[in-house]
Amino acid sequence: MEIAQKIQQMVVTFTALKTWEDRYKKLIELGKALPAMSPEQQIEANKIKGCQSQVWLSARHAEGKVFFCADSDASIVKGIIALLLEVYSGETPDSILANKPNFLEEIGLKQHLSMSRANGLNAMVKQINLYALAFKAQAQMQKGS
Repeated sequence: MEIAQKIQQMVVTFTALKTWEDRYKKLIELGKALPAMSPEQQIEANKIKGCQSQVWLSARHAEGKVFFCADSDASIVKGIIALLLEVYSGETPDSILANKPNFLEEIGLKQHLSMSRANGLNAMVKQINLYALAFKAQAQMQKGS
């Protein structure tokens, strides 16, 4: 599925839920469905700075695509990172960088987060983009050598 389709699917899923209580329940559900992150990956180097809760994010680059793994100790935050991974994991670095998370405003998520959670969300998006930039640069260097 292309990234635009994944984004549209998220928008449809969340806008179909009429109350914010239902949307939060959906986020928690996404978090529970997130594949487990190994304890070896839950290290300081993978911790996202700027999040009030603990959030770990790691990535690997294979066959031109970026695959993310994440976890959090807070259920809503885990749902937020799961939502981001649902959209961005398995995409090329160029696709990740070209598709800004505007859908978060479309579904109303940014407006319904506390300041600290919004800062954490921004830190997660930034880290996803940093991984994409690093893998893109690495691929370009390998082509050049």
